[in-house]
Amino acid sequence: MIVTVDLDLGGFGRLMQILLPVLDDVKSLRALVNPDISKIRNIGIMAHIDENNMLFIHHGLPVFTDFMAQERERGITIQSAAVTFDWKSHRINLIDTPGHVDFTLEVERALRVLDGAVAVFDASAGVEAQTLTVWRQAEKHHVPCVCFLNKMDKPAANFSIESIRQKLKVNPVLLQIPVGSGKGFTGVVDLLTNQRLIWKQSSMGDDGRVFESKPLDQSDEPELLQEAHEARTALIEQVAELDDEFAEILLTDFIDNFDAVPSTKLQDAVRRVTLARKGVPVLCGSSLRNKGVQPLLDAITAYLPAPNERHHDVVRWYKDDLCALAFKVLHDKQRGPLVFLRIYSGTLKPQTAVHNINRNSTERMSRLLVPFADQHVEIPSMTAGNIALTVGLKQTVTGDTIVSSKASAAAAARRAQNDRGTEKKGGENAGVVLSGVEVPDPVFFCTIEPPTMAKQADLENALNCLQREDPSLKVRVDPDSGQTILCGMGELHIEIIHDRIRREYGIETHLGPLQVAYRETILHNSSTTDMLDRTVGERRHVVAVELSVSPVDPSSPGASCELAFTEELGMQLSKEMKDAVENGVYSSYLQGPVLGYPLQGVSTLIQSVNMEPGTSPAMVSACVSRCMLKALKQAGGQILEPVMSLEVTVGEEHLSSVLGDLAQRRGTIRDIQSRHNNKVLLATMPLAEMMGYSTILRTLTSGNATFSLELDTYEAMNPQDQNTLIKRMAGLS
Repeated sequence: MIVTVDLDLGGFGRLMQILLPVLDDVKSLRALVNPDISKIRNIGIMAHIDENNMLFIHHGLPVFTDFMAQERERGITIQSAAVTFDWKSHRINLIDTPGHVDFTLEVERALRVLDGAVAVFDASAGVEAQTLTVWRQAEKHHVPCVCFLNKMDKPAANFSIESIRQKLKVNPVLLQIPVGSGKGFTGVVDLLTNQRLIWKQSSMGDDGRVFESKPLDQSDEPELLQEAHEARTALIEQVAELDDEFAEILLTDFIDNFDAVPSTKLQDAVRRVTLARKGVPVLCGSSLRNKGVQPLLDAITAYLPAPNERHHDVVRWYKDDLCALAFKVLHDKQRGPLVFLRIYSGTLKPQTAVHNINRNSTERMSRLLVPFADQHVEIPSMTAGNIALTVGLKQTVTGDTIVSSKASAAAAARRAQNDRGTEKKGGENAGVVLSGVEVPDPVFFCTIEPPTMAKQADLENALNCLQREDPSLKVRVDPDSGQTILCGMGELHIEIIHDRIRREYGIETHLGPLQVAYRETILHNSSTTDMLDRTVGERRHVVAVELSVSPVDPSSPGASCELAFTEELGMQLSKEMKDAVENGVYSSYLQGPVLGYPLQGVSTLIQSVNMEPGTSPAMVSACVSRCMLKALKQAGGQILEPVMSLEVTVGEEHLSSVLGDLAQRRGTIRDIQSRHNNKVLLATMPLAEMMGYSTILRTLTSGNATFSLELDTYEAMNPQDQNTLIKRMAGLS
């Protein structure tokens, strides 16, 4: 049985209908609960903002991966929703990821557990800004990809792979050519098999599940035959350049007749090229009419890797014991926390105890489910390679490693140490904890208040639940005012959190003005000393510290603060005292010398720490912190502001208005490109100037413009702007 949801399609006009399994080819979940690992595909959809919203059809009923109320209303993906379905003889676990910059963490944690991905592009626009960001994330995790040029039936569709080649710096491997263009787009030619695939729309209600496949022959248009012949020859030559095994077959058996190359040999070679990430298969279609979707599903199973082809070390170390990564947490009103797990080894069963290495705790998992958007099917077990949804893990958070027991983790650690031929380092389980998800720092913050103090406890509970679901959401309490501060990745991110608190927890909260999360750095080198002499009770604590601070390049969004000891001091200090010094330094990095924003791009060298016997680590931390404060003030502070990379697509008639507005917002134009009848502005702009930009742009262009942005760098504020900010913040306080 497959659980389905019948959703109201109103307001979904912009949703992309993609990956539509043919009715007769969809098998029940019970028929294939635990398929062979070679038949599993864990894939994600990567795209630009609303290009990746997906619709699945099962037994004729629509099931959206966008299941949050905010997703349905806005036509965008906010959370990465998991869906499981069968395609022919394969099990596909698919995760729909957001394309909006405010929800980059959702993409990051999805890619952490995927084995392959489909990059979806608008054929009329090519590679857009946010697509490039998501692609970089996939590259970081070495995820093999397939590309799909969507919307081939748009009048402005341009079947070109140059944008992929130039912007993504990859080798696009063209596997299809379109038949017709714009409204005349009817299908594709499969260059591997020389089959012509045609979707004949017989009526307005035709959903594209049925298509006609026939070999190309002399009765087809001469131009199409010539184009297909040239494209297939180019494909064979390109694959031969990328794959030595195929090149040898070609030179040995088919050097005089490329037409005789079997499609199976060519497909095997394309698969090797894809898995080695030497090239990226490119297909095309129109998902709105479901043209080209079935071949895309075939490509997913043919070219993207199975879990056992990704060669994770933990699989070898844990052998048949359970090892899984918690990559997402959701809260359900009836069931409590729902934890998504990617299983790397072993078998997961309900009503069993599992050990959380990160929390050093044991929990009992009560139920095991297959995720199907916001509907779930309960199953008796789940094997390696799959993605599961568990009920009952109340302490587990995103990034935790789940194993069967402490003993199995210890055994895996021993195998890892023997494998590496190294001494035991970093504790009992060193090396066998799966790397978690990198959480970016927030860029916006604001105060949040309940309607009455009676609701404060309910608000704290809601924020705790939401933080567990979304690690990029940070909540802190201002030590001076006692106000609760909400920190997020953007305007939309905080707006969604605010809306969820109202809808899901029934609390009408008030948000304060949105503020930019600036950073600070220092301008000069500085050295200083400090001494602390304090008696607490009968115990005297005496410590003297000497240290120096110096600026390092703070421009990168991920630029960190560093700490080092002189070689001699590093050998003298005990681990306890080293930890105390580190606590003192890193606590000082949280508040810069200008306005108290976190520091970025500062290097600290601890030159000496002298203490009397009996001095406590807490006193050492306090002395180091005080010494750091002096050094940072002497070094002089500088405010750093986040600067966004902005791409605006606008009609030429509105170009001058948009340019004038960008100039007023301290924007810098990098380039102006042409894209069909529109202009594409590439610019940088301080994040502080982006507040409310979507509304302004809509007004300037009568709604006929789109924009996307991503964090580019942190830049030093000019003195005038910094002084203005200092005065404004003084007024707020």
